[in-house]
Amino acid sequence: MHIPIVYEDDWLLIVNKPAGLLSVPTSKKESRNLTSILNQDAVGKGLKYRLHPCHRLDRETSGLIIYAKGKSIEKEMMDAFRDRLVHKKYIAFVHGKLAHLEGQISYAIEGKNALTKYKVIKGKSNYSIVEVIPVSGRTNQIRIHFKNIQHPLVGEDKFVFRKDFALRFKRICLHAKYLEFKHPQTGNIIVVESPLPADLQEFLQKH
Repeated sequence: MHIPIVYEDDWLLIVNKPAGLLSVPTSKKESRNLTSILNQDAVGKGLKYRLHPCHRLDRETSGLIIYAKGKSIEKEMMDAFRDRLVHKKYIAFVHGKLAHLEGQISYAIEGKNALTKYKVIKGKSNYSIVEVIPVSGRTNQIRIHFKNIQHPLVGEDKFVFRKDFALRFKRICLHAKYLEFKHPQTGNIIVVESPLPADLQEFLQKH
């Protein structure tokens, strides 16, 4: 399948993951995932390096993922994520209208501190378009935090019952749209952005 490349150099590859595709295999060892597709393509092109994901996105989440061309670069990028040196922004559609147009959500996840900042971009009749900045990087953080403030993501069915909401969608309305970080080799500031995918644009037009 076609995976759009957003940025590439001798050390890093940044791609735009489509919704519905795992970043890496789970314990079920699924063979079809973003990492395997990219590495199969690399083998087909006769490239000697292998691509290693520096972070992950949920299966249903679309957007930007950084891959390293080698283990040493992967470690440097993962250290940058751990030290919160990679600036990430998401677009989310959440149920209802938030009480505050800008704020932060702080709830521990699995006993670990977690902080999410947000800003409402536009309020619709029964949902809100929100720019989200996960300061920490806990698993399912954005989904859990918005569920905790009673504004779960549109399409959410893991942490709430989808049937409880009139507004529905085939997946969670979450897109990783922006990454900014210092390149571990060149020292340059890398900024990449991804437009809202077609399915979320279509949702906006219909609702």
